[in-house]
Amino acid sequence: MPVPRNSKTTGSKQLRPGKAGAVENARPEKEESCQAKRSPSSPQGAPKKRSAFGDLTNAHKNQAGLRKKDATKAGPRKAQKGTAALGVLKNNEINLKKATRKTPPDEASAEPKLVPKNDPVLEEPAPVQAPAIEDIDKEQLGDAYASAEYAKEIFNYMKEREEKFLLPNYMEKQYDISRDMRAILVDWMVEVQENFELNHETLYLAVKLVDHYLVEVVSMRDKLQLIGSTAILIASKFEERCPPCVDDFLYICDDAYKREELIAMEMSILRTLKFDINIPIPYRFLRRFAKLLPLPWSQCAHASMETLTLARFICEMTLPEYDYVQESASKLAASCLLLALKMKSLGGWSPTLEYYSGYSSHELHPLVKRLNFLLTYQHDDKLKAVRTKYSHRVFFEVAKSAPMDMLKLEVALKS
Repeated sequence: MPVPRNSKTTGSKQLRPGKAGAVENARPEKEESCQAKRSPSSPQGAPKKRSAFGDLTNAHKNQAGLRKKDATKAGPRKAQKGTAALGVLKNNEINLKKATRKTPPDEASAEPKLVPKNDPVLEEPAPVQAPAIEDIDKEQLGDAYASAEYAKEIFNYMKEREEKFLLPNYMEKQYDISRDMRAILVDWMVEVQENFELNHETLYLAVKLVDHYLVEVVSMRDKLQLIGSTAILIASKFEERCPPCVDDFLYICDDAYKREELIAMEMSILRTLKFDINIPIPYRFLRRFAKLLPLPWSQCAHASMETLTLARFICEMTLPEYDYVQESASKLAASCLLLALKMKSLGGWSPTLEYYSGYSSHELHPLVKRLNFLLTYQHDDKLKAVRTKYSHRVFFEVAKSAPMDMLKLEVALKS
């Protein structure tokens, strides 16, 4: 299985320099880049910013002109109706007296004041909860690479796609593969991601590819590592700027498979999944929700980044666990962030977090308790890649953080 980290420097090809992660409009991007890769080499120059194009049309002028034309047309019509009414009243004095009795001039002049259309005093109380919701994309509207104008629609689309990629209990039909074997494979994939200095999105997507492939195909245990390494290769081509080559994956498998076998497995995975590999992963949602941490990033960047890293550690701890396979990516990410907030005593689920995540605090409580139980009791000495990874000072040693007591967590969630 995994090759020692220090042994690769002599026998294998030299690893590529650190690659930039997926372009996302997250505030902690500068500090998170140092955590994604430990290599001292820096990525290529950061993309230049440019302002988004403004409105080049004269639609607002045309609309203003149309409004003026409509106003001029509406005037004579009202005047004609008024003259016709006066003519009728002059011809019939009895109707004129009845009309003046029913609608006196004082009441007629008072009617418009009862329901004013453009009264700012009455329109002000209408948006009651609007000030509580913060626009997290307004600061990056001028950045063409951030896609802030479409960020909300993109994540709504990803959340809709979660229904298409719900995983069933596929271990029931896998007679030669068990949950423990899957956990060992994922633990090895974490080490591969760390040794190759790949993005975290690559790791999460590779694990999703393995699960979705095993849903459709009954596999043998001797092919499980081949499936895992091929999934990392496909995910690297999808996420990385400079993905590792095929020979690198043959090397990490200790030459247990041939080049033709790996290429054939790549074709099999893509055909089985119908080439639809843009699967929603919790790490993307977590980076989106991290922009809503209730701390000023300019003054408490260290504390905010440590909280985000703790949420990432909790989320990555669920990868080897088969019990979390059927959880949706967005709900898992929101629950990990809520547990991290409670562990750091940073408050609860704000209205802004509820708005952008789509989950209320009560919807997340059961999953938050399960995650805290995972950190507290479910320890396997054989599967320690994630804990070892996040015990490094680059990740603020968040793996050494003490989990919350179950009773204290229960009280904190109710508060």
